[in-house]
Order: sequence, then C-alpha cells, then structure tokens
Amino acid sequence: VVILSLLMYPVLRSLALQLHSAITGSYVSGTHSVAFINCLNEQIAKDIARAIMDKKLAAYVSILPKSSALYFWKGELEESTEILLLVKTRTSKIGELSNYVRSIHPFEIPEIISLPIDQGNPLYLRWIEESIPRD
Repeated sequence: VVILSLLMYPVLRSLALQLHSAITGSYVSGTHSVAFINCLNEQIAKDIARAIMDKKLAAYVSILPKSSALYFWKGELEESTEILLLVKTRTSKIGELSNYVRSIHPFEIPEIISLPIDQGNPLYLRWIEESIPRD
C-alpha cells in the first residue's frame, strides 16, 4: 500500500493542483517551467525550436543571440559561442521535452535544465496552459 501510494503521489498531486486552479482561478506555483537549451549556432537553435513547437512540447520558444561560454569538457577548459533557447512549457512536459531534445541535439551532452515559474502575468500563464495539450 505504501509503495502504491508513493507511485500515485505525482498523479494525485497533479490532479489536486488542477482542481485547485480550476476552482479558485489562481495560478499554482510550479505548474509551468522555463527550460534552457544551449545550441551551437542559430540554424541548429531554429531547427530545435521548430521541432519542439511541432511536437507541441512548448507554448513559446525564445532564441537568444550569441553569448560567450566557458566550461570544462573532458578535463579541458573550453571557450565557445552559443545560442540559448528559452522554452516556456508545462512542468509536466519537462521529461518528455528533455528526452526529445537529447534525441535530436547534435551535442553529446546538451544543456537542458529547467526552472519552475513561481509567478507571472496570469493571462500569459493561462495562455501557456491553453497552448500545450494536457498529458
């Protein structure tokens, strides 16, 4: 029973949050997230952004211009320029988004990290909700 309860917790929590949001009309912190994905160049960034949108894994993808990056790779200090994608999506889609991007990204280990959205414009957050199909 304990194991079943633990396995059901994410599903039950999600349903409870959806019910709370529907009844109160308020945004539940963490329902949506922003994912950060680095890309080698603008063409790769556009291709990945379009693929994410075609799969309906996000409501919006911003493509930020070149930035300089310093990082360790295989024990060596590297320097490069990158393009950053900011992906606005449901938190529940982060796992699927991450798996999909890893399958199409040319990097051996692409940066795919996310942060939950705590607060924001309620109309914008509702638009994200309406733009991405439910799980």
